Amino acid sequence: MLRVSWLVAFCLSLILGFTTASCSRSPISQTQQTAQASPVSLRHLADQRDFAIGVAVNATPLRKDPLYRDLLAREFNALIPENSMKFQNIHPERDRYDFTDSDAIVTFARKHGMKVIAHAPIWFHQLPRWVTESHFSREELLAIMKDHIQTILSHYRGQVLAWDVVNEPLNSDGSLRESIWFKTIGPEYIDLAFQWAKEADPDALLYINDYAEGLNSKSDGMYDLVKGMLERGIPVDGVGFQSHIGFLSANDPEEVNKNMKRLQELGLEVLITEMDVPITALKGADREEKLAEQARLYGAFLDVCLENSNCNNFLMWGLTDAHSWLQGFTGGKAPMIFDRSYQPKPAYDRMVEVFEKSLDSEGK
Repeated sequence: MLRVSWLVAFCLSLILGFTTASCSRSPISQTQQTAQASPVSLRHLADQRDFAIGVAVNATPLRKDPLYRDLLAREFNALIPENSMKFQNIHPERDRYDFTDSDAIVTFARKHGMKVIAHAPIWFHQLPRWVTESHFSREELLAIMKDHIQTILSHYRGQVLAWDVVNEPLNSDGSLRESIWFKTIGPEYIDLAFQWAKEADPDALLYINDYAEGLNSKSDGMYDLVKGMLERGIPVDGVGFQSHIGFLSANDPEEVNKNMKRLQELGLEVLITEMDVPITALKGADREEKLAEQARLYGAFLDVCLENSNCNNFLMWGLTDAHSWLQGFTGGKAPMIFDRSYQPKPAYDRMVEVFEKSLDSEGK
């Protein structure tokens, strides 16, 4: 695919109205000088489908790295705060909330016309010690959970497209995970979380998020869980498919397609929420072949989402390989569609091709 220098592409995008940032910049680093981009952005293609394409964002590089900001605004029309809205960060003490980092991310999104998918008010992991070590009674933990959900969702009311209200509630066999919420409150903690979320932000899409998105015991458990929630009148709008391919999730897009369709029969949306594809365990004799397989998988999952009318959001768990949560894992090599130098990889090109094919088939 024809490449142009990143800076030229970025400045042209100003003329075309893709971003509101200024082309007047301080001297750029060698990494910035060599960064490249496609003349057609993923954002431009997704906008033609009214489709959300985005990545997980951290506040530190967003504040400190102009190339990070520029690439994010040019290529994506949606984002999800990776860590700043997790319980231990946004609610570090019982009587204190800290919205500093999450406000910075949401403000950036609003400035650049990006949708916000908000992450993980209720999760079993990354809880502050004041929650995990205080031995609260059921009534006390219920009050804490309600205050936590409603304070955060009220703070961002009208600014967030969707919330994954409850994250990773299931074990691999499809049973409910024995989290502090489950053990102290009982299985009804999930229903209550969604009811309180709906009260706080009636217009936001509310979904439940987990991994293992193919056809298996866990996805069967998720199907049964959300089906029961709907039967009880609980306001659940969709299911998030994390899609950590080859790490926590299977790599069979056809199984994912079938799972999407059975959720569609329930009237539920599906969001691809955290996709990444580390090349470590992929087929291929060398790095080039592994990158080609990575590109195939990214393209196949995007294609499945585009083909299902109940899947309109596709998010990846990091902007570049340098910003991936998998850096510290043995099997987590090079999982994103941009490399550590902000260069687009074959996976990026494949996603562009999938979007273009989809638009051509619709005559757009």
